[in-house]
Order: sequence, then C-alpha cells, then structure tokens
Amino acid sequence: MLKPGPFKLKSTLFLFFMTILPVLFSCAIYSAKGSVPSTDMNRFTKKFISRHTTQIGGSEQIIFATNRDSASVFVTIHAVERTNGVWHLVFPVFTGSIGEMGFAAVGEKREGDGKSPTGIFPLGFAFGYDPSVETKMPYRQAIDDDFWVDDVNSEDYNQWVEGEPRAASWEKMKRDDDQYKYGVVIEYNMHPIVKGKGSAIFLHVWNDGDSTLGCVAMSEEMILKILGWLDPAKKPLIIMGTESELRAMRSP
Repeated sequence: MLKPGPFKLKSTLFLFFMTILPVLFSCAIYSAKGSVPSTDMNRFTKKFISRHTTQIGGSEQIIFATNRDSASVFVTIHAVERTNGVWHLVFPVFTGSIGEMGFAAVGEKREGDGKSPTGIFPLGFAFGYDPSVETKMPYRQAIDDDFWVDDVNSEDYNQWVEGEPRAASWEKMKRDDDQYKYGVVIEYNMHPIVKGKGSAIFLHVWNDGDSTLGCVAMSEEMILKILGWLDPAKKPLIIMGTESELRAMRSP
C-alpha cells in the first residue's frame, strides 16, 4: 500500500473534522436543551434519598431538579419512583431551566429576586389552557380571568384568584404564550404563606430553554410525560437546589 502524500493526508483530516464537528455540536445542543443520555439514578439522588427518609416520608414519586452551580440557569432533572421499596428512574434524565439568578440558599428565597427556592416541596394541582389533560393530578383550567397574586401587601398573596385581583401586582395564568399551557404548582411558601418569601413557583413549559423568574421549566414533551406520570396517591415531591446546598440540609 502506498503511503499517502501530505496533501492527501491533510485533505482526509479536513474531511474527517468537517464530518464529525456537526455531530459533536448537535450533541452539545441536545444536552443543553433536551434529554441528557442517562438512564440510571446518580449517586447524589441515591444518597439524598437514603439520608432524608423522614422528610421524604410516604412519597413514592420524586422529581429532582439540581445542578452544581447556584448561578446556573440549567438543571438536571431526575424523575424517580419507589416500587416495592426500591427507587428507580422513570424517564431518561433530561435538562430544565430555573430562575434567571439561579438558586437561592435554603430559606433565602425572596419575592422578585429572580431565584428558584431550594428545598423539598410537595407538588400540588396541575393547570393548563385546555379543559382537561391526561393526568391523575387535580387539574384546573386557566382562563382569561384567572390570576396569581404576587403583591406582598395583598391578602391574596401567593394565591390563584378569579377575577381582577385586589392587589397591586399579579400575573395572568392564561398567558399570551405557551409557558403556562401545561403546569404543576410547586407548593413553596404555601403552608403557611409568608409574605415576601416568594410566590408563583411552578413546573411549566420553557421558552426554548430560557431561564425563568423562579419556576422550573422544561420542554412541552417532558412536562406532558410528567403530568401523565404523577399520581397524588403517591404523594409526589420536588427536591430542588444545588447539590452542595442540598447535601448541607439537615435531616430531622
């Protein structure tokens, strides 16, 4: 076999890199805005569950939304379920987005800070624009006269209200975009409601991977899967925050 000349070798290498670079680039975009190719629970989720059995209690469904940088707007999402005493991953791990200022430390979330809260929270009712969706969760249709109050001086603070609120500020539950087309209430600062600690924290559809003002957002495809999976009888929870902050949480 003849040894290739320098020109032929350079041409071959050029063609190789031109072929492989688009593949690598598309994989990077997929990881940032789509599913992360993992089908197993990571060590962090396993250890967290084993160390916080009291706080997890009787829950058999947990969504983990975590990262390793409190300023990052992206999270890795694990949806896990307990079957016959054993926790397992329900969907391949995927990517979501959080508040534009990242995660607040435990107990430090404040109204308007652009951060997502850290901690363990129950998942409440589902909501959306359609009259009904495929879910076992209690469901509420959002119409034009539905609002969520974020005015810290209002008696309706951090609550869904029908009709124009008696408040200085609120957000519409039926937006002009699709971000609230499907959603689930994260029961942060709800039992009890403390004025100024933050409001309107939801799972919802993301805006092409953009950050939120404090919610956890994901693709429409994945939130539909989450809605179809969640079951109130299994007491679903969300555990959210940086891994370091969650590791530092004390068990009762």
